[in-house]
Amino acid sequence: MAKAIIVRNLTKTFELTKKAEGFWNSVKSLFKSEKQYVHAVNGVSFDIEKGELIGFLGPNGAGKTTTLKMLSGILYPTSGSAKVLGYYPWDHQDDYKRKISMVMGQKSQLWFDLPAIESFLLNRDIYEIPEKKFRANLDYLSNLLEVKEFLEVPVRKLSLGQKMKCELIAALLHDPQVIFLDEPTIGMDVTAQKAVRGFIKRYNREKKATIILTSHYMDDIKELCERVIIINKGEKIYDNSYAGLVKKYAREKYIDLVFDEKVLKKDLLKYGKVLEFDKLSAKIAIPRENVSDVLAKLVKKFKIDDIDVQEKQAADVIAEIFAEGK
Repeated sequence: MAKAIIVRNLTKTFELTKKAEGFWNSVKSLFKSEKQYVHAVNGVSFDIEKGELIGFLGPNGAGKTTTLKMLSGILYPTSGSAKVLGYYPWDHQDDYKRKISMVMGQKSQLWFDLPAIESFLLNRDIYEIPEKKFRANLDYLSNLLEVKEFLEVPVRKLSLGQKMKCELIAALLHDPQVIFLDEPTIGMDVTAQKAVRGFIKRYNREKKATIILTSHYMDDIKELCERVIIINKGEKIYDNSYAGLVKKYAREKYIDLVFDEKVLKKDLLKYGKVLEFDKLSAKIAIPRENVSDVLAKLVKKFKIDDIDVQEKQAADVIAEIFAEGK
C-alpha cells in the first residue's frame, strides 16, 4: 500500500519567558528575561498507509494536538520533516488544504447562532465544491449521521452529539483524503459516542480515507483502531497493534467469582491479588500465564456459582504505560 503520511524526527519546541512574581521582577524582565524551552514534540517518526485508521494516544500535554497541527499545516515544526499525500503541510498549498480536514472536539467551526446548513454552504464556497457534488455529499453524510431534520435548526439549540455530527459533515463535505480527528466524542453521552464511532468506522470503510484519531475514551480506540501510536512527553513510546498493546502490557487477567457459600479473604490471597471482596463474591488479579492453573485450583477448592475471566481494561493498560514513561 502507498503511504499517506511520512513523519521523520518531527520536533516542535516552544520558547517561554520565565517571570518571577512581583512588580519589580516584572520591570526587570523588560530588560533581561530568562528563557525556558519546552519540547512539545521531540523527534517523532512514523508512517501511515492510505486508508488506515490510527489511534493516536497520550496523556494531556503529551504532544498529540501539536503533532496534528503540524501535519495539518497550522504549526511550523522546529525541525524534522513530514509529508502528507506528497505535500509538505506548512507550505500552505491550496491543493493540499482541499485534500485534508481537521475536526477538534473542543473547537467548533460552525456559526453558533445560525443553522448548520449555513456553515455548510460557506464551506461549499471556500472549497469550491461543485453544486452537484455538494448536494450528493450533504445527502450522504446527513443521512448516515441521521441529522437531516436538524440542518435548519440554529447550532446553539442542538445537543452536543448533534453538534459534533454537524461538525463532521462540515469537515467532510469536500471529500478529504486525510482526516485528523482530535477528541471527536469528548463530552458526549454513551449513545452519541456509539453513533459517532459507527459513522467513523463506516466512512473509513466506504471512502478509504486515512484517519488519525485522538481520544481519551478507550472504547473509541478499541472499536475503531487496529493500530495505535502512543506518545508521552513529546516522544513516541509505542507503535503497533491494539491487540499487541493489550497483550504486552496487560500482564494480568481479572477473575470475577460468585460463591455458593461464604469464604474468607485470606483463603483467596494464595491464588492472586484480591481486588474486591464481600464474602460471597470476589475479584482476583492473576498473571495471565497462570489463569488456567488457578481456575482449576479455585474450582476444586471452593463451591463456585459463577466465574467470569476478563482482560484488563484498556484505559488501565494505557495509564500504566504513561506511568512507566514518566
